[in-house]
Amino acid sequence: MSSDPLFQRYQLKHLTLKNRLMITSHEPAYPEDGMPKERYRAYHVERARAGVALTMTAGSASVARDSPPVFNNILAWKDEVVGWMKGLTDECHEHGCAVMIQLTHLGRRTRWDKADWLPVVSPGHEREPSHKAFPKKVEDWDIARIIEDYADAAERMRDAGLDGIELQAYGHLMDQFWSPLTNDLDGPYGGSLDNRLRFTFDTLKAIRARVGDDFIVGVRYTGDETLVGGLTRSDGLEISRRLKDSGMVDFLNVAKGHIDTDAGLTDVIPVQGMRSAPHLDFAGEIRAATQFPTFHAAKIQDVATARHAIASGKLDMVGMTRAHMADPHIVAKILRGEEGRIRPCVGANYCLDRIYQGSMALCLHNPATGRELEQPHVVTRAETRLRVVVVGAGPGGLEAARVAAERGHDVIVYEAANDPGGQIRLTAQTERRAEMMQIIQWRFEECARMGVTFRFNAFADADAVLAVNPDVVIIATGGLPHTEVLADGAALVVSAWDILSGDARPAENVLIYDDAGDYAALQAAEKIAATGARVEIMTRDRTFAPEVMAMSLTPSMRVLQQHDVTFTVTWKLDAVRRDGNKLVARIGSDYGGVTRERHVDQVVVNHGTRPLDDLYFDLRDGSSNMGEVDYEDMIEGRPQTVAPNPQGAYQLFRIGDAVAARNTHAAIYDALRLTKVI
Repeated sequence: MSSDPLFQRYQLKHLTLKNRLMITSHEPAYPEDGMPKERYRAYHVERARAGVALTMTAGSASVARDSPPVFNNILAWKDEVVGWMKGLTDECHEHGCAVMIQLTHLGRRTRWDKADWLPVVSPGHEREPSHKAFPKKVEDWDIARIIEDYADAAERMRDAGLDGIELQAYGHLMDQFWSPLTNDLDGPYGGSLDNRLRFTFDTLKAIRARVGDDFIVGVRYTGDETLVGGLTRSDGLEISRRLKDSGMVDFLNVAKGHIDTDAGLTDVIPVQGMRSAPHLDFAGEIRAATQFPTFHAAKIQDVATARHAIASGKLDMVGMTRAHMADPHIVAKILRGEEGRIRPCVGANYCLDRIYQGSMALCLHNPATGRELEQPHVVTRAETRLRVVVVGAGPGGLEAARVAAERGHDVIVYEAANDPGGQIRLTAQTERRAEMMQIIQWRFEECARMGVTFRFNAFADADAVLAVNPDVVIIATGGLPHTEVLADGAALVVSAWDILSGDARPAENVLIYDDAGDYAALQAAEKIAATGARVEIMTRDRTFAPEVMAMSLTPSMRVLQQHDVTFTVTWKLDAVRRDGNKLVARIGSDYGGVTRERHVDQVVVNHGTRPLDDLYFDLRDGSSNMGEVDYEDMIEGRPQTVAPNPQGAYQLFRIGDAVAARNTHAAIYDALRLTKVI
């Protein structure tokens, strides 16, 4: 038996959990037709195989037709879910991993114009700011129907062989009954705390009548809404005691905060630049007060914090959910003595932010997550050792070097700068985004461990590359800012990169024209505003920073709103001219017929990058594939065999922003797809 606190077994009722690490309920939006099919199964099985003790599927699996998911959730109200859940559960059980699912009725946290266009229901008419649907106030027949729906869904999960279920009670219908801010009912389900909890306990009774006393049932809930007029810490402690004393609940999964706004959700599930494990002590207080099985997850990114949570007695099971999206093999690496090789979660929240925009969850720097059917988390060795030259040590170049080295190839990386990092070094100039450097550090350390040769301060031209007789050349040189977007005056503007790098000093009255909608403009605005300058961020889009998704935008907004920063949408920068020691910006509109002028000290343009691709074109004619990529082979995971120039001495590829301005995930995904079969 290991002495590591994380590897002590835990007895939850009749269920023995082999360690203290779990994946808490979350919805990566991988279902197909509302069912957890092969992609969903492969995602959970990968983590089960690596040794996690408990995986909770389906954040917010819907129990009823009038709880339509606003993104791609499991539909637990359909009988066909039983077979799919059984397949997933059985395979996870083969690896000694317990499986549970989170069931919910969303209440007002959805929209009426989804699925069957049924009215949204809640204990009051107040709409949720995030989803904006005005709910119908729930009637007695709605309550009776929904309780039955919960019981039906729980029975389906028991029949599928799951080890238990978890009821979602923060921000969803159950919590909407609890909170005085959302419950306007009179009579048995409104008013006093006893009445507001009645729906929950009636639901638990109905579930127990169906599944019996042995099936595990827990509740994930907020112990403090941190809202004026909402549930307080003392309310949360009392609710916790009542859940325990009911005899119908087997564990508590504690959260803190509210999720009805983007900012509130971000505080519950903190992102990059926010404090790690901010609610761990609060969860520990609940456990101490109840002496009852307590689970918790909220930005517990590293093993040391997880170990502390168990060793200090704050938790019985610790959730490392986003961390397991970054690296599904956390448990296996700890057991192998390779804790230092765990791919770190950098808190970029590309996973959750994507699902709230209707896409499936992806990890910013692990492109195999969610793609387990197509992409490997560990690549296989190649039969023939090749010499692979990578030019550029940004995230894409380092991933190409890492994967090629893992394949067993001889890898040389050329980098013009002193250190690896590429654009991420600029990103990390903003303190709250410093965690991004872990994307680089992890890859660099992996490359060094496998013997990759790095040549820094080396501006690689075609002669330098050809001198080492490469079999494969990968151009990962990225791009440079593109600011020539004006009818006149392009020479008078600076780029967002100029501000971030320090090449241009912030002025006192600054217009930032953001025509890319990504982080660079926001980070430049933060740096300029911190000097006390007046800043206006302008975009031709209907919303500003559309490429920075909701939760990731929250820390930026909290900084910018403390300063003299304004946001202007639906206007575009047409031209700039000098007027003495000032600049005059001519402003137009895609909607036509109007112009404005701004008198400012400085104009900053953020318009993405253009490929730094001279070396690629210098090398193209000497390559066997002439730089061509067979997309079908790449997508299907087959080696590249296209060779319009069979006399060429090497294969040539380019990835990331050296192709076109995209993002970090795209660069790393390019590298993995191409290099895993070289």
